[in-house]
Amino acid sequence: MLTTDPDAVIGQSYDVVIIGSGFGSAFFLGELLEGDPTARVLVLEWGDYNTLDWQLENGRNSTFPPENTYRSSSGKAWNYTIGLGGGTNCWFGQTPRMHPTDFRLKSAYGVGNDWPLDYGSLEPYYVEAERIMSVSGDADMAHIMPRSAPFPQPPHRPSLPDRLMKEARPETHFIMPTARARLATDTRPACCASMRCNLCPIGAKFTAQNGLMPLFENDRVVTLTGAEVRELESAGNTVSAVRFRSGGQDYRIEADLFVLGANAIQSPAILLRSGLGGGKTGLGLHEALGAAFEATLDGIDNFDGSTITTGLDFSLYDGAHRSDVGAAMIYFENRWSHGMRAVPGRMRQTLPLVVVTEDLLDDRNAVTIDGEGTAHVDYVGPSDYARNGMSLAKERLGDVLSPLPVEDILFHGYRETESHLQGTLRMGTDANDSVVDAGMVHHRLRNLVVVGTSTFPTCSCANPSLTAAALSIRSARMLLK
Repeated sequence: MLTTDPDAVIGQSYDVVIIGSGFGSAFFLGELLEGDPTARVLVLEWGDYNTLDWQLENGRNSTFPPENTYRSSSGKAWNYTIGLGGGTNCWFGQTPRMHPTDFRLKSAYGVGNDWPLDYGSLEPYYVEAERIMSVSGDADMAHIMPRSAPFPQPPHRPSLPDRLMKEARPETHFIMPTARARLATDTRPACCASMRCNLCPIGAKFTAQNGLMPLFENDRVVTLTGAEVRELESAGNTVSAVRFRSGGQDYRIEADLFVLGANAIQSPAILLRSGLGGGKTGLGLHEALGAAFEATLDGIDNFDGSTITTGLDFSLYDGAHRSDVGAAMIYFENRWSHGMRAVPGRMRQTLPLVVVTEDLLDDRNAVTIDGEGTAHVDYVGPSDYARNGMSLAKERLGDVLSPLPVEDILFHGYRETESHLQGTLRMGTDANDSVVDAGMVHHRLRNLVVVGTSTFPTCSCANPSLTAAALSIRSARMLLK
């Protein structure tokens, strides 16, 4: 049941309370409902339920501008959606898996952290998340990311530059895996390549609305929107209740299990307001570093692919250089990021690129709370590791693009944000240097599960949403054993 009335939940009994409704929360909820046929669940969502029609009419995903939900010491933007479905509304649908060495960065290269699980442990759950989202993808990606099952959908049509790169480098250049439908499904039409993925005009991109609404409307689930979670009550190693605010009034609900899936800013803020800080709580806020490039081409056209981002190149990703500088991933764009080329007859002879480099967690990049209990972000910037990785990528980009007739490579500057905030409640084996364990259970509060990208202990170049979904499926199954 979807409701905006808090009185509908007061006095009711719930087995599980889930905070937030984005990738982490929603995929956990789906697995919970399937694995436990009796569980009664309350989902508390701070934002509203904004239909796709509302989003298109208003030109935005949410009534909550993210910058109004936290304060910051810097001008760095941290983009997220507060509303039913969370980041499933605003994401572009890019679904690469993390590289196997991303999970063992410390062991392999002596920097950063290791995850408390490896690629093989997560691989079956990647398969399940891809199935739920009907992900389209390139089978050749198994060269570097082994697969136990094929992609649910065939890959999108690549551009001519992609086809030339793939012919020359079949083990490092791939068609972008995506949850933008290549073929129509029961609930989604095929991608229209309109280049408006954050507000998909036809609903081809997987979202909560076209893929997960039966979960929130399930008879055993009450989904309360407009409910801002303020605190968790706890005693010893157990959370006993959640306190939330709705319509200017405060409410309290008890449950047996609590799932915290707000985001990497709001989730730690909830714990800090609850007096549940300490250790690494709130520390290590991060996202990958992105920059925009453009390669002008001699005699070949671009923009003939079937979706907004057609290619993904791993030539500069893994290797010994990661001991000193961050991995780099190169996105081949199928949109006019920098305008048409102003040369008669050659408007399409240009290739927009995005290069993303991994970063290292820095505890100075942190979420705290101010005197009013509002989340506050301190941010000192990306590390030299990330910046030097970008410098190496700039230096070697010409070599990577050598299969193409490149005339010039233009640097268009660093991107303001990748909209992938992560860290702050990182996973690990030791409570002294992490917040949750390999099952995403809080080290001390054993009936508190933390889901979503706040748990990431390293900063992969890969878009994080697929990994967040896979981790939630895995966590729920571990708890239901």
